[in-house]
Amino acid sequence: MGTSTEKAGQADVDAEEAGPAGGEGPDGRTGTGGTGGAGGTGSVGGPAGGNGPGGGAAAGGPRDASYAGNEGPAAGPSLTQAEARAATPEGVAPEGVAPEGVRASAPVALSPSRASDFMQCPLLYRFRVIDKLPEKPSAAATRGTVVHAVLERLFDVPAARRTAPGARAMVPGEWEKLLAKRPELAELFEDDPDGERLARWLAEAEALVERWFTLEDPTRLEPADRELYVETVLESGLQLRGFIDRVDVAPTGEVRLVDYKTGKAPRPEYAEGALFQMKFYALVVWRLRGQVPRRLQLVYLGSGDVLTYDPSEADLRRVERKLLALWEAIRRATASGDWRPRPTKLCGWCDHQARCPEFGGTPPVYPLPVRPAVADGDQQGRMEPV
Repeated sequence: MGTSTEKAGQADVDAEEAGPAGGEGPDGRTGTGGTGGAGGTGSVGGPAGGNGPGGGAAAGGPRDASYAGNEGPAAGPSLTQAEARAATPEGVAPEGVAPEGVRASAPVALSPSRASDFMQCPLLYRFRVIDKLPEKPSAAATRGTVVHAVLERLFDVPAARRTAPGARAMVPGEWEKLLAKRPELAELFEDDPDGERLARWLAEAEALVERWFTLEDPTRLEPADRELYVETVLESGLQLRGFIDRVDVAPTGEVRLVDYKTGKAPRPEYAEGALFQMKFYALVVWRLRGQVPRRLQLVYLGSGDVLTYDPSEADLRRVERKLLALWEAIRRATASGDWRPRPTKLCGWCDHQARCPEFGGTPPVYPLPVRPAVADGDQQGRMEPV
């Protein structure tokens, strides 16, 4: 049985403790961000109006009916947004696809995953965003993409047909669609001639999908949006963008932003880092629509937990200040070419150890013009305090 964790505090996100987006280490989706232009000061990838969804608290607690809506499900595309996003991870070339013809370029925008990359390790950010170095596919991340695709596609069918067995049955098909889009993923199971590892991997994905039904009731949910691309430009000129797994809009107009995680919920002392991604999205939605989302919700399928947080304007202003400071640190590192590694326990999952000075490696020649650094040495390629 899951538990619902209510976060009532208004403490800011600590950039030095925030791990990769979602706080799951290697377990998650393959990238965030995407393409699309801002219209005026911002844009969204689909409509967000109408009477939206109903939400569920974690198993063991009362269901939250305040977001229950009466709209029918929207017709879904042949390829889900989750699959399309995974097919071209933001700024990261998949293994086996040489970055030939892909020019190095200076950063132009922030997404939650890339912001978390920089806070985790400035050198990792450089490798992914500027050098666009290939990375090996991950079984855990790919499983996350498949699970997200199932949870997105599930709402294409009428509410009465949204059942756990039906959702489980969708897993192999979504894997095949993703594999067709990204053939290099076949190497995950190339040493599995009998298909035993693949069968276990699919069963693990099916179990994650089934666990979701203990946390939320999809027969009472009619999302206003799924895998919604959002983008806005702050007054400072900083462009923010990303994909939101699900947007629920109550009949009263209150908005809930929901994100699925295939890993386990973090310990309480790390909850703020896990919420960084959601506060980022809340800031974008606020700047786009002039409305602070009523609730942010992280659904951890790996442990059966639901983490919720109710942001305030003051809370989001602090996040905005932090993002501006982070962008200034990125701007300085881009200009100086000084991207420093930051060793953590997450280094064990990094594909770039052979190029990292912490492991005796040498980074590629910096591909962008460099201008002399100003005399603030230790601030190059790091996050300023806010």
